[in-house]
Amino acid sequence: MWELAERIEEVRALVRENDGRNVADSRFVQKVDGLLDIFYDDIGEIKRIDLSTLFYLFLVKCLYVNRRSTKAAVLDYLADMLNRYLWTRELFPLGLSRQQYLDMLTLVLEETKAASAFQNLFEFHRKLGDNALFLTGLFPAAINRRASSRRRWWATTPGLNRARYVDFGRRNYHLAADHELAEWTGQRPVLSKLSEHFEIYMDALSEMAERYVTGFDMSIITDKFLDSINRYRRTGEERYLDDARKYAAILKIDRGAFPKLYRRRPRFAILPDRPSPPSSPWGTGGSGLAN
Repeated sequence: MWELAERIEEVRALVRENDGRNVADSRFVQKVDGLLDIFYDDIGEIKRIDLSTLFYLFLVKCLYVNRRSTKAAVLDYLADMLNRYLWTRELFPLGLSRQQYLDMLTLVLEETKAASAFQNLFEFHRKLGDNALFLTGLFPAAINRRASSRRRWWATTPGLNRARYVDFGRRNYHLAADHELAEWTGQRPVLSKLSEHFEIYMDALSEMAERYVTGFDMSIITDKFLDSINRYRRTGEERYLDDARKYAAILKIDRGAFPKLYRRRPRFAILPDRPSPPSSPWGTGGSGLAN
């Protein structure tokens, strides 16, 4: 995966060199799609790559290519933000129930309710903006669900829905951008963009989550499955059949459509005949040793 990381950095350098304009022509798109294709190769193996770099690739596809973003610093900011969130307890495991989602949302929001928890208002408002963008972007389905009365803070907070989160996030990014520390840290342009185009970034994160973080890009998985089947048919090598099974499991393919894919293997290996071991010089009646 080192090669993948290096090639993603080449894409990052190209985006930075052309900051302020979008250069996602057909060759650029082909390069990005090729990198995503590499990511899905050998899906059963553990990939070792910096998460921020990997998130950057997903953002380039969903934000820079699909939504024609032009600000290089925003891509960097969002990749780093996702890396921070997904390496902490704010990572939402897959398969959570509705109530578990709401409980996790509560923890994230309550963590930043009080400005006294931060050294300055700049960090306070920036964190609140990040929280809103992260939640609405990566977990949009959980936002519009009304919380259980078991959580008093949720029960007494009306209208926790997408529209309120969008307004909340946009307003806090705006307040962070207006703070003097935004100028001192060089983040004013990025925070202003996040405030002005909050919904665009939110939708890009939602697409990214669905296709690459909490789900898979099924078009790529389908291509990988068919490629593995064709390679197996040409070569007869079991490794390609194993790859096809992995992709088929993700696609939830009906076993009846590809019966050979799920054929049973023998439970016991048939070993070749071996010569009998030499007879014991002590005969067959016992070990020949004194008790």
